[in-house]
Amino acid sequence: TFSISMLSIIFSFPTPIIFALMVNEVGNKAYKKTVQTISYMPHFISMVVVCGMISDFCRTDGLFNDIRMLFGVQERVSLLSEANLFYTIFIGSGIWQGIGWSSIIYLATLSSIDPSLYDAAYMDGAGRFQRIWHVTLPGIVPIISIQLIMRLGNVLSVGFEKIILLYNPMTYEKADVISSYVYRYGLQQANYSYGAAVGMFNSLINITCLVIVNKVMRKLTESSLW
Repeated sequence: TFSISMLSIIFSFPTPIIFALMVNEVGNKAYKKTVQTISYMPHFISMVVVCGMISDFCRTDGLFNDIRMLFGVQERVSLLSEANLFYTIFIGSGIWQGIGWSSIIYLATLSSIDPSLYDAAYMDGAGRFQRIWHVTLPGIVPIISIQLIMRLGNVLSVGFEKIILLYNPMTYEKADVISSYVYRYGLQQANYSYGAAVGMFNSLINITCLVIVNKVMRKLTESSLW
């Protein structure tokens, strides 16, 4: 659970920020709106449909194996049966599905930055990347801090829906998380008290992480939830 959550934070958390910065720099409004609209679409696809697509693409005769063959791989394998590939598939598909939707809050914040700051930086000789570094990023640091606090406060909360739809006994060692463990042992095996205890332990850890991260971010960025 911790591995999947931390890898998601490392790779999935920065991508909407980078995407928002890239979209913000696009001058053509029609192209900008088109890119935004297309990037939002995967978010509205049902998780069951997304996992069905992933399963089809990862089959021995699926799209991903066809791509692997183009790069010289000779053997076709069922990618979802390979435990070492589960993190890549899970996190990669999550980035694809959520990058556009997660960027909305950053784009909204970017639109509130005073344009005169960009003009002043331009007059001082700042290039595009310098303006991004010294004007754009400081303008969204507070919202980045709050989003990071909330994400780290749920470090042990990995949604069980996608896990259950993608994992199998061959990938339990990498794919099994606390929520899917509670589902199997607490509900399927009718061990309700044990499942409730594990779930409560998970919630206590998340609350502790939230309090600690909130204090750290308040000292580092002066932005916090409370």
